[in-house]
Amino acid sequence: MSAPSTGPRLKVREIVENDLPAIAALLNKGFAFRSNEYWRRGLARHAQRARPAGYPAFGYCLDRGGVPVGVILLLFSELRAGDEAVIRCNVSSWYVEPEFRMFGSQMVRAATRDKSVTYFNITPAPHTWASVEAQGFSVYCKGQMYGALALARPVPRATVEQLREDHADGLSVFEADLLRQHASFGCLSVVVRDGDSCHPFVFQKHKVKDLVPVYRLLYCRDTAELARFAGNVGRFLAKRGGLLVRFDANRSVPGIVGWYSEKRGRKYAKGPRPPRLGDLAFTEAALFDS
Repeated sequence: MSAPSTGPRLKVREIVENDLPAIAALLNKGFAFRSNEYWRRGLARHAQRARPAGYPAFGYCLDRGGVPVGVILLLFSELRAGDEAVIRCNVSSWYVEPEFRMFGSQMVRAATRDKSVTYFNITPAPHTWASVEAQGFSVYCKGQMYGALALARPVPRATVEQLREDHADGLSVFEADLLRQHASFGCLSVVVRDGDSCHPFVFQKHKVKDLVPVYRLLYCRDTAELARFAGNVGRFLAKRGGLLVRFDANRSVPGIVGWYSEKRGRKYAKGPRPPRLGDLAFTEAALFDS
C-alpha cells in the first residue's frame, strides 16, 4: 500500500492488545452513539475468551507512524458442526479517519481474503449494502421477526430452566461452554427439556426505543425449535419482563404471533459455511451489546 506524499508511512497491520485503548477511542469517533466504555468492555470480553489460533486476535488497523487511523474489527470463533470445527469471523465495526478513507476498501479486502473462513456482517448500514455485495458478500438473512411467543400453545410437560452449572446434562461440551460463556457476558442462557431431549437457547434483553422490553435470540440449534417451544419459552421470558422476542428470519414464521420486517436485520456472509438463522454466538451482538 502506498503512503500519502507527506508524513509517516501508512501500513495495514494486525491489532495487538496494546492497541485496544486507541482502537476503542477510534471506534468511539466513528460511532458517536456508542460510548468509549461500550467499546472497551466488548474488546475486553473478546480478549479474555478463547479464540482460534493462527488468526488475527482483534482484526486489522491502518497504522500511520505507530498510531491507528483506521480499524476493521474481526471477531474470530471456532464453532462445532457435528464433529467438524468451523472457523468463522464476524466482520464487525470499521472506521477510517476522513483523510485516509481512500485506503479503507483495501483494508477490508485484506481482512477477508482467507477462503477457508466464513466471514459475516450482522450490522450493515443500508447505505453500505452495495459496497458489501461488491466485496463478494451475499444476503443470508433478509429481516427480523418480533414474536409474542407467550401467545403460542405450550408443549405439554416441556420445561424451561436457566442454565445451572450442576445441571448441564443433555448438552454437548461445546454447547454447555457456549451457554456458560454467554451467561458471563450478561445474556440469559436457558435450556428446554422435553422428555429425554434437551434444547439450548441464549437470549439478550434490551429495549426497543428505550420503552418496550424485548429479548433477542442469540443462539439456538434451529429456529424451528424456537417455533416448537414458543409457548413454553415465551411464558418463561414474560416472567422476566420480556413481552416480545426478536429473531432473524427470512419470512413470517407460522405459529408465532407477531410481525416480520425487512427494514432492519439484513445480514451478509461469504465463505463455505454461512451462519444459520438464530446463531449469533460470540458476535458483536453478544460481546458488545449485552
